[in-house]
Amino acid sequence: MTGAHHGAHGHTHGHDHLAENHTHPHTHEATAVEGGILGEAVDLSVPDAELSPGALSRRGVLRGAGLLGAGLSAFGAAAGASPAAAAGAPAGDRRGTRYQWLAGDHHIHTQYSPDGMYRVSDQVRAAGQYGLDWMVITDHGGETHSRIGVEKTNPDVREARQDNPDMLVFQGLEWNIPAAEHGTVFVAPGPHEVSVLQQFEQGYDGVVQRASADEALAVAGLTFLARQVSDGRTPDALMLANHPARNGIDSPHEIRGWRDAPGRIAIGMEGAPGHQAAGIPTDSLGPGSARGYYGNSPRADSFAGYPLESYRTWGGFDWMTSTVGGLWDSLLAEGLPWWVTANSDSHSNYGDWSVNPTGNDRNATGPDGRVFEVDGLYSDPVYGGQIQTGRGDFWPGYYSRTHVGVARGGYRQVMSAMRDGRVWVDHGGLVDGVDVRVRALSATSRESTLGGSLRVRQGDDVEVSITVALASGPNYATFRPELARVDLVLGQVTGAVTDRDVFTTPSTRVVESFDTTGVRARGGTATFTHTVRDVGGPFYVRFRGTDGKRSQVGIYGASIDPQGPALDVEGDADPWEDLWFYTNPVFVVPEGRTRGSR
Repeated sequence: MTGAHHGAHGHTHGHDHLAENHTHPHTHEATAVEGGILGEAVDLSVPDAELSPGALSRRGVLRGAGLLGAGLSAFGAAAGASPAAAAGAPAGDRRGTRYQWLAGDHHIHTQYSPDGMYRVSDQVRAAGQYGLDWMVITDHGGETHSRIGVEKTNPDVREARQDNPDMLVFQGLEWNIPAAEHGTVFVAPGPHEVSVLQQFEQGYDGVVQRASADEALAVAGLTFLARQVSDGRTPDALMLANHPARNGIDSPHEIRGWRDAPGRIAIGMEGAPGHQAAGIPTDSLGPGSARGYYGNSPRADSFAGYPLESYRTWGGFDWMTSTVGGLWDSLLAEGLPWWVTANSDSHSNYGDWSVNPTGNDRNATGPDGRVFEVDGLYSDPVYGGQIQTGRGDFWPGYYSRTHVGVARGGYRQVMSAMRDGRVWVDHGGLVDGVDVRVRALSATSRESTLGGSLRVRQGDDVEVSITVALASGPNYATFRPELARVDLVLGQVTGAVTDRDVFTTPSTRVVESFDTTGVRARGGTATFTHTVRDVGGPFYVRFRGTDGKRSQVGIYGASIDPQGPALDVEGDADPWEDLWFYTNPVFVVPEGRTRGSR
């Protein structure tokens, strides 16, 4: 059983709502996976005996599906991805594998950001107080930051690591993605972490390189990071797209381009943005803004195909993630990994007492003589004399959490697990833990979990199960959340798309909803199962859960999503009254039956 920061509690209720359903997804075989399958698993010059367990499992999946051939191998070799950089392709798991789940946040700002205010030590202390195990400092990229910001932040990060040995503190930055939105970029700690981040920002940031900031430069930046990994200058590097639908400028083909760049550096996107307090109504002493600060509308550089609804959050989640059959599902239907996360995007926090003494004026002189545009950071925050209710952010871990499954703790282990997709996210402590298992109902010792691929025989029945540790205590708003419903989403894997700007896939839908009202008051755990009968083609499954307080029929109708998240109303979106969790998918790939099989 997997848990949050403090682990799952021990009492259980067995199969509290066991449901068995028959679903036969008639799917097309995936015809092309070039661009997303990289590394040792597809390099046929590496014998099976020399592969890591994950790579061996993945090679078996691809071979069984008829997807591993000369062309695929050639692409993997040409991409130049090192085993470390390519380790995150979906892999199967032996039955009984259990993980330690570490809660974290990959999008946090400090006084080294032009719109931030807190010290690194403030954010690290708060993250520990609110139950996180890992975090990433991601101050805004730009001209000042690229000149001195990375180097000046590093001593604070290293001191925080020393002073907080139980917290994994990564250094990164918020990348101004050329021709697109922002993204988290971070590297594993090492002797070259400063120089790698500096060179990346100076050469590939869209603000720094404004004159040449096009889509090709973004891919070149990801390729640069992959090369730093393969050359041994950093143990690992990752990128996640931040608030991807906020301005409509992350087009589907750009996202696919990042995903398909060499080295598997770009692994996913914020499924839910930060700034979750922004929608608290003013009559509830809130900012009265848009949840996530998603209050925008199309502009000249926005992708014209996106609907107006995409510029708002849905149940606090980005439209790309929250829409069943939408952009996220379109990416997954290609059979390629692309994961979702959640974070705080903490700049200045709701309910805090402190203020920036310069008021975020970059050219103002602080009480200690610091000027942001000269020194690369603001003076330390000071007591402001009153509670700040006009801010839209929460402290790291206070509301949003990204849970990463690792066999053992460590910086590289967290990064590897994120690349593998062993990730689920929640808001407001809705549940304590989630464990997803997918297995064939035949004589086999194999099963898979989040981010993995399960190889089965064509015609097998496949059991999908989720065990949820219900909230055992109050969250940081002092109430114990109650889970009302868990939804299972299933989609066919149909292979590569011809139109790389497509953002829909009609084969994906909610196939079953599990009512938890009979078990939620008792605490403990609840397990729900669904059986996919007579598997005829590749598919994936993912879960979401909710407190059930706000739902509406999904964008593509009740046959696709009968009870999806509701569109958040600007100025009236209390985040504590609308809680959800989402898991990343598990892929199932059938292979042809051998002679004599049933």
